[in-house]
Amino acid sequence: MTVFLVVLQILVALTLIGVVLLQHGKGADMGASFGGGSSQTLFGARGSATFLSRMTAVLATLFFITSLGLAYLSAHPRSLRSVTEIVRPAAPAAPVPQTQPAAPVPQSPSTVPGIPDHKVP
Repeated sequence: MTVFLVVLQILVALTLIGVVLLQHGKGADMGASFGGGSSQTLFGARGSATFLSRMTAVLATLFFITSLGLAYLSAHPRSLRSVTEIVRPAAPAAPVPQTQPAAPVPQSPSTVPGIPDHKVP
């Protein structure tokens, strides 16, 4: 999530810089009123200023939101650990009752275990 927000913030910042640089200053309006040719713009005489102003406001809002998101994520890090790092306490083993081992049953090599009175050829 952090990588996505960083990439988005960089893209928004670069676009915001471009949009701000495309806007003309306050002094450019005086030159246009004396025949500067601003009526030949793509958006009309005032359309470009309105469009670029709105675009600047939208991009500034997105930049502000991504900045807040990155600040929140850096202040509240998620402690993701890998499976090998997770150490769970071992449950105490139940005591095993002490019993006497059963006496081993002697078996002759000529009998098959589990089948009585059967001779191996």
